[in-house]
Amino acid sequence: MSSTIDSGVLNALNAGGSRSGGVSGMASQSGDLRDNFMTLLITQLQNQDPLNPLENNEMTSQLAQINTVSGIEDLNETLAGITGQINENQAMQASGLIGQGVMVPGNRVLLEKDGEGSLHTTPFGIELGQSAENVRVTITGSDGQVVNRYDIGSVSAGVESFSWDGKTSEGVDAAPGAYNVKVEATRGDDTLDSETLNYAVVGGVTPPNENGGVRLDLGAVYGQVTIDQVKQIL
Repeated sequence: MSSTIDSGVLNALNAGGSRSGGVSGMASQSGDLRDNFMTLLITQLQNQDPLNPLENNEMTSQLAQINTVSGIEDLNETLAGITGQINENQAMQASGLIGQGVMVPGNRVLLEKDGEGSLHTTPFGIELGQSAENVRVTITGSDGQVVNRYDIGSVSAGVESFSWDGKTSEGVDAAPGAYNVKVEATRGDDTLDSETLNYAVVGGVTPPNENGGVRLDLGAVYGQVTIDQVKQIL
């Protein structure tokens, strides 16, 4: 009588681990495999050669294989529970952002003029891995023509937000509408890695699904982003 687990059972275990079907499906498969392990082990004990009984280390090895199946099942259930809690917490946190202004990766600036003729622009920002000696801002129109270009000066590492006064390089009011902003960070003669950020308002939250976690709805222009794409809350 062989003292090792039948290869067919091991093959079934390996195949079962690769099948899809969620935690419940894997739990069912691992339960069946555990029952098979126990049946095979009991059969071995009942039919072993009295002159060559199953060794203790062989018994321990086979029991360890059974425990491994149970452990995988328990681990999958635990991970599924943790994932569900994380998603629920993210959804609750995200819902608190509805109606809030956030800075996310992008290069869009909106210019409006109120009834009194005052200019209002949406903020823009920059994310830096290290401090810069100077940050240069370039505002361009939809046609690619430069409307204004100016220096902000030194900026610390991290996320910083700024605002454009809505005027051209000549100091006159720019026409209301959408503009593009580009930021360039330098230290001495070196150009630093940076990311341009734009302003958007969170209009809703999409709950997590099989395609990913919680997503924030920023409207038709900006679409949806994940929570980790929010760099700053204004």
